[in-house]
Amino acid sequence: MLRNDVLSALQQYDAAGARRALQALANEYRDDDVLVYFGSVVNALEGRSTVPFDCHEAALRARQALSREVQPAVARVFPGQSGATWLAPLWAELAGRAAALPFGAEHADAHAAPLFLLAARWAEASDAISRIASWRRIPAPLCWMTEARYRLDGLDAAWPLLVELAWLSPSRFDQLLSRLDDACVNRLRRAFDTSFEGAGDIGDLAWFPAWVLTDKTGLAPLFRLAEPSRQNAPERAAKVILGLLSLERQGRHHELLETRRELQTLNAALYAAYMKTR
Repeated sequence: MLRNDVLSALQQYDAAGARRALQALANEYRDDDVLVYFGSVVNALEGRSTVPFDCHEAALRARQALSREVQPAVARVFPGQSGATWLAPLWAELAGRAAALPFGAEHADAHAAPLFLLAARWAEASDAISRIASWRRIPAPLCWMTEARYRLDGLDAAWPLLVELAWLSPSRFDQLLSRLDDACVNRLRRAFDTSFEGAGDIGDLAWFPAWVLTDKTGLAPLFRLAEPSRQNAPERAAKVILGLLSLERQGRHHELLETRRELQTLNAALYAAYMKTR
């Protein structure tokens, strides 16, 4: 019953009431295992603030405290997804406090956008990212915007950004796929992992968009919306396959053969995957 009193106050974000209930629980059951978890959560409530951060380091410290100390305690206190829901307003407060801090690659986690994502405030995250100059050419904000677009509008809307992210940063692309846990993309990823003969490292994921086009040609219109990135070999291969799909529809056989040779030169494994469906 005393535990429930603490939980009830926490659910209403009542810091003073939670502290009183926690003290009553400690007075009666000083060896209760949950005291330390309750204590961390109550401390977080008491430490809430709306004062803007004056530097990136302060924002990073607050983020680390919430993720390393408070989040594990919340997971013990509130089971399942309810913990993430309870934490959302605290993440949103940190995002608001970080709103005036400019983006810097060396302290990207201090920016408001990833904090808004943790708060499941997708529209605010998108707005914050859109104010970063050249965000589409920088791995971190491109990754954030891809997630925001997916959460707001679904997979079809996110595909062009997913393609660009795979070209620009295969490692961030890999991490994002784990967070999104989209059934369609997961099936493609598993098939890619088992069939594509690459270097065997995370860099292979840069070839994922081109490989997808060999298996799901219907995605070509969405992939064409991807903007130019680094013009590396995986990106050029995807553009070549898009060209091949157009040539196939138009029946231009001479150009088709030349373009196939170009694909073979770029990546023999990708060429084999393409030819397997022809």
